Amino acid sequence: MTRIANTPEPPYYAVIFTSLRTAEDNGYGLMAERMTELAAQQPGFLGMESAREALGVTVSYWDSLEAIQRWKQQVEHREAQRLGRSEWYAAYRVRVARVERDYGFGE
Repeated sequence: MTRIANTPEPPYYAVIFTSLRTAEDNGYGLMAERMTELAAQQPGFLGMESAREALGVTVSYWDSLEAIQRWKQQVEHREAQRLGRSEWYAAYRVRVARVERDYGFGE
């Protein structure tokens, strides 16, 4: 089911991961599912949103920069990062931002 992440009142942090995929799957789908499950178990995780067309965009939300750093260093996540560089991505960019305002409509 597609949902908008239910984040708390700001401030909090967003990690914005944009990517261009290679042509081969090579286990990408399974690893993406595992990373979603694993991220949700990490202390400080607040939610995630993802969309993939020609350009993939995944935004994960965190309560602190320390939580983001712990996630970056998590063992299984480090392996996914390695495989991303060697197998799955032609290019990617990671941006970390502090969310100051959050408003919307619906849900």
